[in-house]
Amino acid sequence: MRCPKCGGQEDRVVDSRSSREGSTIRRRRECAQCNHRYTTYEEIEHEGLMIVKRDGRREEFSKEKLLSGVRKACQKRPISPKVVEDLVEKIVDAVTDKFEREVPAEFIGKLVMDGLREIDEVAYVRFASVYRRFQEATDFVQEVKKLEARQ
Repeated sequence: MRCPKCGGQEDRVVDSRSSREGSTIRRRRECAQCNHRYTTYEEIEHEGLMIVKRDGRREEFSKEKLLSGVRKACQKRPISPKVVEDLVEKIVDAVTDKFEREVPAEFIGKLVMDGLREIDEVAYVRFASVYRRFQEATDFVQEVKKLEARQ
């Protein structure tokens, strides 16, 4: 690992911790040349997993893209970044447990909607409006009525 301060390539690991789910490892490192401390993260790479879109196109699975979409839905809501990251980890785990090569976009969308419904109804409706391609205000009203009926 190259030191971000001096560029030195010798370091030592000062501390290692795994995430609750065990899919990420956080390491504190110290440069042997300048003693600068920095943090790195190790994560499992999901090679070759493709998302099959509605129109049949295939796109490489991206945890970052999934995280970005969930963050947009949760923007300006009282939801901690940790809750968002935990939801995305849970979705990634479910996807990689069930699929090896290709995953339907609908499967991921349903997992996101189910997760957001439990966390925050406004974030859920925001995501649903994009995922289900709402065209009119009545689409929003119908979705809110479905939410109210579940309670």
